Amino acid sequence: MSDLPPQLPPNIDAIIEEATGLPIAAKPHSDALLAEVAALPALPGVYRYFDANDDLLYVGKAIHLKRRVSSYFQKDHGGTRTGHMVSKIVRMETTVVRSEAEALLLENNLIKTLNPKYNILFRDDKSYPYLKITSQAFPRMAYYRGAVDKKHSYFGPYPNGWAVKESILLLQKVFMLRTCEDSVFANRTRPCLLYQIKRCSGPCVPSLTKITPQAYGQDVKHAEQFLRGETQVVMQTLEAQMMACAEQLEFEMAAELRDRIAALSNILHQQSVETTGSDKDVDILAVKVQGGKACVNLAMVRGGRHLGDRQYFPVHVEDAANMQTTDSDTAVVKPVDVLVLEAFIAQHYIHVPIPAALITSVEVDKGLVKALSEQARFKVSVVHNPREQRRIWLEMAQNNANIQLARLLSEEGSQQARTRTLVDALELVTDDIDALRIECFDISHTAGEATQASCVVFHHHKMQSAEYRRYNIDGITGGDDYAAMRQVLERRYGKIVEADKIAKITAEEAGTEPKSLMPNIVLIDGGKGQISTAKEVFEKLGLDVSLLVGVEKGEGRKVGLEELVFADGREKVYLGKDSSALMLVAQIRDEAHRFAITGMRAKRAKVRVGGSKIEDIPGIGPKRRAKLLQRFGGIRGVSMASAEDIATVEGVSKELAETIYRALH
Repeated sequence: MSDLPPQLPPNIDAIIEEATGLPIAAKPHSDALLAEVAALPALPGVYRYFDANDDLLYVGKAIHLKRRVSSYFQKDHGGTRTGHMVSKIVRMETTVVRSEAEALLLENNLIKTLNPKYNILFRDDKSYPYLKITSQAFPRMAYYRGAVDKKHSYFGPYPNGWAVKESILLLQKVFMLRTCEDSVFANRTRPCLLYQIKRCSGPCVPSLTKITPQAYGQDVKHAEQFLRGETQVVMQTLEAQMMACAEQLEFEMAAELRDRIAALSNILHQQSVETTGSDKDVDILAVKVQGGKACVNLAMVRGGRHLGDRQYFPVHVEDAANMQTTDSDTAVVKPVDVLVLEAFIAQHYIHVPIPAALITSVEVDKGLVKALSEQARFKVSVVHNPREQRRIWLEMAQNNANIQLARLLSEEGSQQARTRTLVDALELVTDDIDALRIECFDISHTAGEATQASCVVFHHHKMQSAEYRRYNIDGITGGDDYAAMRQVLERRYGKIVEADKIAKITAEEAGTEPKSLMPNIVLIDGGKGQISTAKEVFEKLGLDVSLLVGVEKGEGRKVGLEELVFADGREKVYLGKDSSALMLVAQIRDEAHRFAITGMRAKRAKVRVGGSKIEDIPGIGPKRRAKLLQRFGGIRGVSMASAEDIATVEGVSKELAETIYRALH
């Protein structure tokens, strides 16, 4: 026991055996880890498990940390996925909190930011959009995505950008609010086309359009009431104004108000709005689980209007379902659909405003609802067996979840079939086609200028855009694609060779099998010449040249006639014009080409136009850069301006103007 920390008591073996329920000889984990488990407090908290590579395996919460964590090390999990995970644990971190609600929120914050391997995880590709109404004399409607502030009014969030733009079109038809940029608004001398087609009241030139700030402000107020669901109030106000205008013999204004009322009635009829006073803002959540996959359909009702749906497909569903037999303070095992929906609710509403009412397809934990209410600082009600209009909304959401999950399973089935066809065509030996990894390279330049190489990755039957890489190619003769390919392959796989050597040494010391970072296939967009260059690089690095496959253009460079060229001497392979394997190869090759071209064009534009040259000047950030470009019409205009002209831009002092002028000349 000489390797134990000096602070451990002499009877540590007895303490560990009592805490874990395992005899010392049978312990699969280190004494230090088991001692840490034995010392845990009987308090609520969050725990994290790490493996030998310090990768996060699992994040869990507990009302009673010691009892919960000890349960992982007391039971014999056998060959289950839970047992596989537990066998990997070498390190643990815990955080004690004050309540179960705090534990829940911290757990899901960590899940969302750290991406553990065994938790149900929902990934958001982007933030939710809002409809923004600015606070000005003549406020503007705009599509907005980002952090909200108190200065302006925001309505939403909306499930997608289309829903925001559709709402803006509706408000233009009825309330005729402006949507133009402030710079355009400030410099108009006559109304634009939107005024002519009665989509804007023309506040840019009030002297011509006769719109006053008070009248425009009334339209803004009505638009905000409509967005909040106060449609009857708006209708009654407009009707009263119409009757008043008619009594005063202002028939043109009365006719205009009549048209607005008709347009608003038509919109409400199309939206089929049937809400009670409490159903102005509601989220409807339906979950469907099938074939090891899950779909959560989120439908949003804002201001009494059904704005649309958004689907989420979590990962690690099966792993999390297996984990719950251990990760539970009670003996109750929850259905998988309940686990998925609870995970979504907990993770989704961490950073997204929650409405006062949720309608769910399954009953969720009351502790979760309580935690959401504490976080929102108002009571959140959750109904899983709704009636009337709520029932209709929920049935719509359930149908969407069923349809989208069926589509996902169908697409994944076809994607797996394509991958299997390619594996068979290339005669690859692999036990797990899900783990098949393909990296594809392409070179792009314009007459030798701004040469860039791209590397795209295909893994788990789809393109993995987060793993794409671009390489700037320097030190070669312009237009020499062979030299460019040689450079990118040496840079890419030279590092991997060194990493594999270190991994091999580490694995030997640990007595485990080393895992190589090399892909199963390296696709090269090119024929014999490019493949010969790639072969030289692989032989120099000591890599297997059988991994190299070239995509050679067919006769007349026609799509569908491509042939595969091999570096190890095998004969060319023509897969057939209608082959699903060729379609997959073409998809990967075309993606590499697209990624290379976009990078090359951006680099070329930066070289020719100056790109971020202004922003590289000390004291110039994105805001000042935007003001300079807006004032002078672009980088060329700034470079042609004098220091005195530059100093007239808001936020630019005379000293900074001199610095900018010197940097551009």
